[in-house]
Amino acid sequence: MSPLLYYALPALGGYVMLSIFFLRRPRLLHKPWVPTYRVCLGAHRGGSGERLESTMEAMENAIAQRADLLELDCHLTKDGVVVVSHDENLSRQSGLNRDISSLDFEDLPLYKEELEIYFSPGHFAQGSDRDMVSLEDTFQKFPRMPMSLEIKEENEELIHKTASLVRRFDRNEITIWASEKSSIMKKCKTANPEMPMSFTITRGLWVLLLYYLGLLPFIPLPEKFFFCFLPTIINRTYFPFSCSGLNQLAAVISKWIIMRKSLIRHLEERGVQVIFWCLNEESDFEVAFSLGATGVMTDYPTALRHYLDNRRLAARAS
Repeated sequence: MSPLLYYALPALGGYVMLSIFFLRRPRLLHKPWVPTYRVCLGAHRGGSGERLESTMEAMENAIAQRADLLELDCHLTKDGVVVVSHDENLSRQSGLNRDISSLDFEDLPLYKEELEIYFSPGHFAQGSDRDMVSLEDTFQKFPRMPMSLEIKEENEELIHKTASLVRRFDRNEITIWASEKSSIMKKCKTANPEMPMSFTITRGLWVLLLYYLGLLPFIPLPEKFFFCFLPTIINRTYFPFSCSGLNQLAAVISKWIIMRKSLIRHLEERGVQVIFWCLNEESDFEVAFSLGATGVMTDYPTALRHYLDNRRLAARAS
């Protein structure tokens, strides 16, 4: 054995053992964040499978099913009103080919009478409420309901107005910053550092890399929520690529990389809530919770509530 290997192999073995030790016992290195609430049932776009997405009616329906979190998206109108809407362009939602930013709030159109559910292709939601709503009205209607607010565009006015509304309604602890882009999240955190953050795509990939390198137990994590797609829905209800072959490949690779109970358990023990999206079938609910997820984001809060209640009854019976 060469002198280098003589020292390197024991050092590598010691590092691996130390990493595994702290992966299983993260509280020895990190004080976990204790949330004021836990998200077991999250309503995607307010529960867009049972009522028209992002409407007051959808949110009321989700809350009636004891949802723990409303997942919403924000945009800014021409006259500076923060609007709850998934899309910036209104074509899909209303049939009007205009951006929200080009219209005053009072000129926003009604939603269509029915909308296709993105994560349940071929299925449509309807509702009697077709009005778009402002974030301010949403906060007034549901003052203590936890919400995740996704900021999709790098608009500093939108970010600062959202942060200001959260402060004005005393919602810092129960409102989550969410964005796919790290550049946007950085500005969100600066605008209101008291709000908990979720992982961006880049930060989520970084966590996975640290996990496989064995470094994750030693790195601080400022984020408190890990919203992650469930790999088993790719090419079935979620189609990130136009090519089915790429979707199949993505499903296999992401399933191998992401679906690790030890990773989810480690994050949970450090106070990071792991929430899989966007799941609309009972079999997917079962997969997510069997992995140890904190909760699930769904378009169908009634279906998820039914599953959770049955699961709780079965656990008590056993």
